[in-house]
Amino acid sequence: MKTLRRLAPTVPLCIAALLAAPVAHARTLCTVIADADTGEFVVKQGQCDERVTPASTFKIALALMGFDSGFLKNEHAPVLPFREGYPAWNESWKQPTDPQRWLKYSVFWFSQRVTYALGKERFARYAEEFAYGNADVSGDPGKGNGLERSWVSSSLKISPLEQIGFVRKLIHDQLPVSRGASEMTRRTIEAIELPDGWTAHGKTGTAYPKMPDGSSDEAHGYGWYVGWITKGKKSFVFARLDQDEKKASPPTGLRVRDSLLPTLPALLGPTAK
Repeated sequence: MKTLRRLAPTVPLCIAALLAAPVAHARTLCTVIADADTGEFVVKQGQCDERVTPASTFKIALALMGFDSGFLKNEHAPVLPFREGYPAWNESWKQPTDPQRWLKYSVFWFSQRVTYALGKERFARYAEEFAYGNADVSGDPGKGNGLERSWVSSSLKISPLEQIGFVRKLIHDQLPVSRGASEMTRRTIEAIELPDGWTAHGKTGTAYPKMPDGSSDEAHGYGWYVGWITKGKKSFVFARLDQDEKKASPPTGLRVRDSLLPTLPALLGPTAK
């Protein structure tokens, strides 16, 4: 059985305070939590219908595509080597990587190996069939780089409400892929133990808006944490989106995850019992 990372419990003072408490140097754009079976909202706060870049949360969809196409085999196959010239602004990316490690450390070049294996037509078809946000994987205008980065501050955009709708379909095997691809994707996504028997499964994402000159606005990075939380037979889907107000470290998505996770069981309230 996969080893789960345990998160130390914290005791919240009140639900309102939990929702209002921002990640350091960031403002929360949306927090949304819904019952995975009924779709009924438990929490819906902020502008949850506005689309922005999915950043690395798109790796959930990429994993589905990779497993369904056969390029990805299981959590630990294939193991792909790091090669000089691959994107490697994170030191943890400079080593052989399997699907589980890809999702845990958000290895950008591994995502590109998946998209290149799919090719433009199949990649675009999956995005359309998944109804993933605006499903636009064309990339930057005139650059033909959809396979390389369409999901990072580029053409592809998705809202928090669309994120949880996609995750609901994933956990209920309602996406147009094989059941095995859905099961393997769920097994490969990082799982973290929470207090009181809850387990969160999710993916972070960080990306920076583009400036008019094409550079990245690192002072206003978007940060996502998207996934589902389970205890026994009860499951809830969630999405949290923050945006930095000044340049900060670590990446926004990691700060969103570490801020949201300790509060999730309390945010569920009596609906979780």
